[in-house]
Amino acid sequence: MSDFKDLKALYINCTLKPSPQQSHTEGLMEVSKYIMRSEGVEIDSFRAVDHVIAPGVYPDMTAHGATEDAWPELFERVMAADILILGSPIWLGERSSICTRVIERLYAMSGKVNEKGQYLFYGKVGGTIITGNEDGVKHCAMGILYALQHIGYSIPPQADSGWLGEIGPGPSYLDPESKAKDNEFTNRNTTFMTYNLLHLANILKGSGGYPNKGNSREEWENGNRWAFENPEYRSGS
Repeated sequence: MSDFKDLKALYINCTLKPSPQQSHTEGLMEVSKYIMRSEGVEIDSFRAVDHVIAPGVYPDMTAHGATEDAWPELFERVMAADILILGSPIWLGERSSICTRVIERLYAMSGKVNEKGQYLFYGKVGGTIITGNEDGVKHCAMGILYALQHIGYSIPPQADSGWLGEIGPGPSYLDPESKAKDNEFTNRNTTFMTYNLLHLANILKGSGGYPNKGNSREEWENGNRWAFENPEYRSGS
């Protein structure tokens, strides 16, 4: 179960900085990418801000008034990946507005189903990487990971990692004076996160994802209720 060469991971950097500007979030994401490449995993990545991702909660916002929307093409890359890692800086204690937009557009696709009639992201694994100069790594990770699991991604143990600089103006992750690359806590958590994502993705892919007993929307709509019974209708209640 430690051969990961059939897996593919997508890293979406939700920095506010367009390429080729330096992104400290990208710097920490590269630590995780290096581990995955070393394990033979195929890597894809992009900065969301480099693309015109229209706001909204529909699969293609050009059908709802937007003049341009790159999301339908980007979504093909999302679906090609077994693992999704969202990276975000912290602004005012929260994930970036770009990260929120990506999550909204992922949510726009969550009503679709796979070949088992399950929600589309079942069988895929998610994690997050956070950087900043203020408190909020766990708060941001909490919201991001909740959103991913709510739409169908599976979240392994220790599915987040992050680095915080000095509170207020100060060196950021890639600044040499921060010594962030030598931070034992961040390096450990990033390593554990990466391998836990790999292990869970490998398990799910090797088993064909989740069985569709009890979780298929199509089956539910066709009248299958499995072991469900509303207590108020039970005889003798």
